Amino acid sequence: MAGHSQFKNIMHRKGRQDAKRAKVFTKIGREIIVAVKGGGSDPGANPRLRAAMLWAREENMPNDRIKRAIDSAMGVGADDNYEEIRYEGYGPGGVAIVVEALTNNRNRTAGDVRATFSKYGGNLGETNSVSFMFDHVGQILYPAKTASADAMFEAAVECGADNCESTDDGHEITCQPDDFAAVRDALEEKLGAPEKSALVWKPNVMAEVSEEQAKTLLKLLDVLEDNDDVQNVTTNFEVSDEIMERLLAS
Repeated sequence: MAGHSQFKNIMHRKGRQDAKRAKVFTKIGREIIVAVKGGGSDPGANPRLRAAMLWAREENMPNDRIKRAIDSAMGVGADDNYEEIRYEGYGPGGVAIVVEALTNNRNRTAGDVRATFSKYGGNLGETNSVSFMFDHVGQILYPAKTASADAMFEAAVECGADNCESTDDGHEITCQPDDFAAVRDALEEKLGAPEKSALVWKPNVMAEVSEEQAKTLLKLLDVLEDNDDVQNVTTNFEVSDEIMERLLAS
């Protein structure tokens, strides 16, 4: 793919999110609560909880915070009831954006998300207005040094993945959402822990933007990600590595 590689895009976004670790722990806690309420407290029998706990481990979330979230979902302590909502819309340059939220106040979250889109030149659309430009998949990322492209592809297929794309920046393995926990565990046993793994909306069509559009877009994404109710933000923007480096350095 020409321009800014998707792998670099993923890692740049992760780097920006790492600076907000306290908020990340809050988001993981909410995901654990919803997962437990929906499928029980046994990670072996609850793929969503398993994925949430893998996320917690990757972010070095303290065990006591994980336990508090599970206890909360089981009725010990605060009784938090969160609703899952997905917002879709367009950002500067016609970029598609998917926002996944867990909220205990739908009106508050909808108002905040709509206001953020408007402030930074975007438009919030109807459900399914942009999701057709993405595939919902399990995504597992490994650094390039882990293995050769051929060896990584072979390992991914053996572990039940659908595909593995390798570049000089790293390996991106994808699988069906229902297979995510099993594939991730099998790969870790074979190759060690990945850099990042999650259920994501993977773009199937990219939108190229100018430097000015990208600058505004990054502000929009940062504000959305800074919202406590927002769990994940995904977009299909594409920009050159040179422009991205300038923007991240500014």
